[in-house]
Amino acid sequence: MSDVTDGTPAGSGGTPAGGPEGTPGAAAARPDDARPGPGGEGTTPGGEAAAYEPAAPAPLGVERAPTGRPAVDALLERLVDADHLPADGHLEVYEDVHRGLRSELTSLDADRPGPAPGP
Repeated sequence: MSDVTDGTPAGSGGTPAGGPEGTPGAAAARPDDARPGPGGEGTTPGGEAAAYEPAAPAPLGVERAPTGRPAVDALLERLVDADHLPADGHLEVYEDVHRGLRSELTSLDADRPGPAPGP
């Protein structure tokens, strides 16, 4: 026994296109503003990026072990300051710590005696 009685498939709503009465098909049943934009989810119908609020700064919870060099430990502790800043404030902290660590490494070379004289 066949499910087709008037030339349209069963369950199609009685219209040849398969959509509700007066629409061209099932794809048109969803309004244009409900479709994902060119960038997928998170875009508006015009394709602009949807506005969002960035997450608030939060500590990463990274444990820091003492190095045995107080100056280095103080510089590494300064990284905690970045935990409470928005991302665009991290660069200043990281550059400051990097300068300090380079200075400490340079001082290690200055404290080391030069090579022994050759034969």
